[in-house]
Amino acid sequence: MRDGFRGLTTRGRSFLAAAVAAGISAAILGEKDLLRVAVLLAVLPLLAAAYVGRSRYKLACNRSLQPHRVPVEASSRVVLRLQNMSRLPTGTLLLEDRLPYALGSRPRVVLERLGAHQATSVAYTVRADVRGRYEVGPLVIRLTDPFGLCELSRAFPSTDRLTVIPQVTPLPSVRLPGEYAGSGDSRARSVAVHGEDDAATREYRRGDDLRRVHWKSTARTGELMVRREEQPWESRATVVLDTRGYGHRGDGPTASFEWTVSAAASIAVHLRQAGYRLRLVTGDGADVDATEAAGDGVLLDQLAEVRLDPRGEITSLVQQVRQRADGGLIIGLFGSLSTAEAELLAGLRGNGATCVAFLLNSSTWLNLPPRAQGEADHAHGAAALALVRSGWRVIGIDHGARLPTLWPQAGRGSQGFALRAALAETVAAGVK
Repeated sequence: MRDGFRGLTTRGRSFLAAAVAAGISAAILGEKDLLRVAVLLAVLPLLAAAYVGRSRYKLACNRSLQPHRVPVEASSRVVLRLQNMSRLPTGTLLLEDRLPYALGSRPRVVLERLGAHQATSVAYTVRADVRGRYEVGPLVIRLTDPFGLCELSRAFPSTDRLTVIPQVTPLPSVRLPGEYAGSGDSRARSVAVHGEDDAATREYRRGDDLRRVHWKSTARTGELMVRREEQPWESRATVVLDTRGYGHRGDGPTASFEWTVSAAASIAVHLRQAGYRLRLVTGDGADVDATEAAGDGVLLDQLAEVRLDPRGEITSLVQQVRQRADGGLIIGLFGSLSTAEAELLAGLRGNGATCVAFLLNSSTWLNLPPRAQGEADHAHGAAALALVRSGWRVIGIDHGARLPTLWPQAGRGSQGFALRAALAETVAAGVK
C-alpha cells in the first residue's frame, strides 16, 4: 500500500488536494453535497493506489536485436516479447526501453491488458550515426490504473548490446605487392630436390598418429619418421591504423579519423576475402589476429570502439608492429605526419615487408585560409616524399576522396611503380 501512495501521479495528488479543499469548504459552508464530492475525490486516488500497490504480476521479458551488429547509419530492429506468467490478467502497462542518447529517444508502448499466461510482442527500430557499442535496456514497466491516478515502475535487469561498426565499402580486385609473401611449406620445391617420399616426412613427435609412420624413411634414417601434412602457402597482411589525436582534424562522423577507420575496415574485410591471414594493429594498443571464420566480426568489433589517443606517437606504433613482424604486406592508414615521423616508419620495411601508405592531408578537412592551407600541403608533400624515399608506396588522401577509386593505386605491376615514381617527382617539385 505504501508503494501505491508513493506512486500517485500528478493527477492523483490533484484529486487529493481538491478533496481537501472541497471538504474544508463544505465544513465552512455547511454543504453536504459538497462534502460528498470531497469524499468521492478522496476515495478515487486511494482506491487506485490500493489497486496498483497490491498488484503482483509475474512477467517475463525477452529482447532480441535483429541484427546485433549494424554499420553506421543502418537500422536495427528491437523485438520485445512480454509474457504474463501469473493467473491474473494485468491492468494497463506502459513499456519504456532505456536507450543511450545516440540511439534516439526512448520508445514507449502502452498495453491495455495482458491475459493470464498470455504473451505479446512489440518492436521498434534504432539507428546510430556514430560507431560504438551501446547498451539497449533495461526495460521499465509502469503499472497504472485505468484513470491514471497511480503509477508504479518495475525494471528488468537484463540488457543487450548493439554494436555499430564502421561503413565497409566494397573494393575492386587488384594484384597487390607482396601478395605471395607469407609462410608455409613449399611442397613442390622439396619434391623436385628429394623425391616424393622424402619430401613428405619428418621426425616423429609425441602425439602423432602411428598410422602416419613412413616405414621406408624410418628404416633408412634409423629414427621414427611420419608423413608430413602439406601446409599451404599463405599470404599475410597487416593493417596499421594511426590513432594520434594531433594527426587528424574534424569532429563527428565527418572527421578525418572516421575516414581512416572506415577505410581500415574496408581494406581488412577485402583482404580477408582475398585469402590473406590478417593482423590489425591500432595506435591505442590493439593487436588483433583474424584467423577464424568469424574473423571479420572480431575486426569490425575492434574498429567499432577504437578512439583517438591524444598521447599517441609514431614510435610506439612502429614498436608495436615490429613485435611480431613476419614480412608480408603492410598497409598503413596515417593522419598528417611530420618529416621526422615519416622517417621513423622506415623501420617497418624490414624482414622483406612491402609497405603501402594511405597518407591523409587532414588539413583539408578544415576550411583553412589559403596561406595556411598552402603550408599544410607543403608539410604533407614533404612527409610523402620521406615515405617514398624509404621504400613506401604512398597514396595521398584529401577530403572527399573515395577509397574504391584510390584502391587500384595500391596494385602491383608496372603501373603501380609508375604511379610511385610520378608521386616522387610531384612531391619533390612541391617541396622545392
